[in-house]
Amino acid sequence: MTTWLAGMRVTAARLNDHSVEETADTGAVAATGWTISSFEGRRVSGVTTVNVLVTRTGADVAQSAADSGNIAGDPTACTLPAGWRPPSTANGNYGNGTVDGEYSINTAGVVTLRSISGASGIVTGTNARICCAWI
Repeated sequence: MTTWLAGMRVTAARLNDHSVEETADTGAVAATGWTISSFEGRRVSGVTTVNVLVTRTGADVAQSAADSGNIAGDPTACTLPAGWRPPSTANGNYGNGTVDGEYSINTAGVVTLRSISGASGIVTGTNARICCAWI
């Protein structure tokens, strides 16, 4: 990416340069009962994307009541590293190919699972894919 300096002219080429500005692949911290299988952060043209794959190592995470979708206690899966946290609370959907649910990431980078589909929940040894983007 070309660095913008004072006095540079605005050109189509400069405006259309969507080169990766910054990347990260370390720094996410797993919560108790989880491990970080992978973490990737990217910044392009002021847009930040974060992809985290966490693996459940603790007891199964299940719905708090049959078919309710809610997860008791809204467990924390991980914390994103400083510099890779959203400017305001971000919400999205996560999944593992079998079940899915809702997550939330606060400005401190804490990733909380809020709901889950499917009777099996997230069983020990399975993954949750958490992807989020913000400007």
